Amino acid sequence: MSLLDDVAERDGWLCWVCDEPVDPDKSVNDPRGPSVDSRTADRKAKVAERLAHRGCNTRKGAVKVVIAWPDRLYVVEPAPLITVAARLERKGGREIVGRCPTRQDALDTADWLVDRFSRLVPELPVTAGIEAGGGQFLVVLTAGRR
Repeated sequence: MSLLDDVAERDGWLCWVCDEPVDPDKSVNDPRGPSVDSRTADRKAKVAERLAHRGCNTRKGAVKVVIAWPDRLYVVEPAPLITVAARLERKGGREIVGRCPTRQDALDTADWLVDRFSRLVPELPVTAGIEAGGGQFLVVLTAGRR
């Protein structure tokens, strides 16, 4: 159980898949209970253990994981975040992840993305920028090559 506790403490008891709290008092057999997931972007990458709900961990084995964008953010054509994370881990660089109609929407989105990536891929420092163009605001994630 110490691996579970260590991983959970490091991840702040948040599920890496759904970004919801994991209850440490739930049974490990309960779908909302804690489990350790080995998430990796590719076969050659070092396997990183991450905290997940038992149900999220089981479900991701059957279907491709999708990190949901919050409904409170107004983003047009949001990028699939697992794919973005894998590319940034592998190559570094910049990636446009969405378009927003107002600067405030873009700022809110950029703040959420930096926070979400700090838990999704903690070993990859990511910054978010905003670029105006064509009457809208592009949200761009940047990561150095690891």
